[in-house]
Amino acid sequence: MPNMADPIWTHATGAPERPALRSPSTTWNYATLRDKVAAFAGHLRDRGISQGDRVLLIAPSVPEFAVAYYAAQAVGAIVVTLNTMSTPAEIEYVATDSGARHIVAWHASAVAGERVASKLTMDLVILDAGAGAATRAPLDEPVERADDDTAILLYTSGTTGRPKGVQLTVANLFAVASAFITQLNFASTEKFGTALPLFHVFGQCVCMNTVMLAGGSFSVLSPFEPRAMLAMIRDHEIDVVAGVPTMWNYLVHVEGDFGPKDCPDLRLAASGGASLPVEVIAAFERRFACTILEGYGLTETTGAASYHRDGIEQRAGTVGVALPDTEIVIESLDGRRAPVGEVGQVLVKGPTVMKGYWNNEAATAADLSDGWLRTGDLGRLDGDGYLAIVDRAKDLIIRGGYNVYPREVEEVLYSHPDVVEAAVIGVPDERYGEEVAAVVVLAPGRELSADELRAWLKEQLSAYKVPHLIRFDDALPKGATGKILKRAIEWTTDEGATP
Repeated sequence: MPNMADPIWTHATGAPERPALRSPSTTWNYATLRDKVAAFAGHLRDRGISQGDRVLLIAPSVPEFAVAYYAAQAVGAIVVTLNTMSTPAEIEYVATDSGARHIVAWHASAVAGERVASKLTMDLVILDAGAGAATRAPLDEPVERADDDTAILLYTSGTTGRPKGVQLTVANLFAVASAFITQLNFASTEKFGTALPLFHVFGQCVCMNTVMLAGGSFSVLSPFEPRAMLAMIRDHEIDVVAGVPTMWNYLVHVEGDFGPKDCPDLRLAASGGASLPVEVIAAFERRFACTILEGYGLTETTGAASYHRDGIEQRAGTVGVALPDTEIVIESLDGRRAPVGEVGQVLVKGPTVMKGYWNNEAATAADLSDGWLRTGDLGRLDGDGYLAIVDRAKDLIIRGGYNVYPREVEEVLYSHPDVVEAAVIGVPDERYGEEVAAVVVLAPGRELSADELRAWLKEQLSAYKVPHLIRFDDALPKGATGKILKRAIEWTTDEGATP
């Protein structure tokens, strides 16, 4: 029976000198990684951690994160990863809800974890640089686990209430990693790099686990900084890089002549986490001569449900086709299966779909039925099975009875030469029910008035889709992955309106 830590032991035996984990200051081969994981796993075992125990892991995207993560997997624990910026209240909620009795915290960001551990009388393990661990004996080999054992517990962002713990199984983790070896045509001889947070499903499941299963080299950067990211791609001779749309947008706008000559090995960029504007795809490929693949997934689908695949037609504006052994259908508002081209809610069924929410039968029943996950996203399928995400159902703007999909308006905004970032939201309005509002970030040194931008938009969009409200900001609020947080955008009643 499998364990997500098994590949590390396998590669340490078959290719011990092959680089496994890299950061700007660290390089560990598979033999070294296996030894560190085995020692840390032995340490966790000595602390009384065993199969089924929930262990909170609070660490940035550093090689030591992987050591603690796979060590906990190796002893059969359920790993609960948290943002290093989590407050004591947030950590306490997750610890209480999950029933965790142990916290592993990175030494430089352990204060909040220490406070919670003290308050709840939890066992606290400090994760130091190098991931050294005092143990009587390293773990000989990972314990056996059942396919349906919960391997990780990831808490959703809580946009619709208190965060829910998403249970992802051993089989879920292997399904996504195996799929992406194929999707990216990733070989054990290749190098993969990212600045994504590893506590998040994309960085952890789609990226780290995929590379470890394949036996490739995994480079991490924390925190994300555009020039540092480009330096990592160049210096580590990266073949495949992963990120979210805001990262690609930053890289496109980095000043200087960094281009294909500086990253000759780079062949693919894997994007996820949010919708990728078509204009950003085109600009990235023009600058770096690199194919950028877009996909779609949620925490509840282990980070992926559909994706473009290396070697097949890339259809801009879509998020590819369903992953292997995965079904995607569109459900109309009246509950019927929608025909090709019709917009409705995206439903997913397959090996990446979660086991359910932790200790929350009501939420599980609401979102999961007969293996089908109701995603809450609006999309449509074309005749070849390519999925286009129109928007989140909750983000749909209904202006005077007309449906306005924010992503459509944002796509047009991103095509304006002076616009770097944009977010479109609905604002309550007495006359129309909701009004279309846009928050826009301009490129450095550019000037543009709301009236000028609105006039330009009227040439591109139907009148009811054009934002009546426009505001210019220096930056948009973003989450830990770099995803734009629309829920954090505030708007006063008459702000940005046309006089």
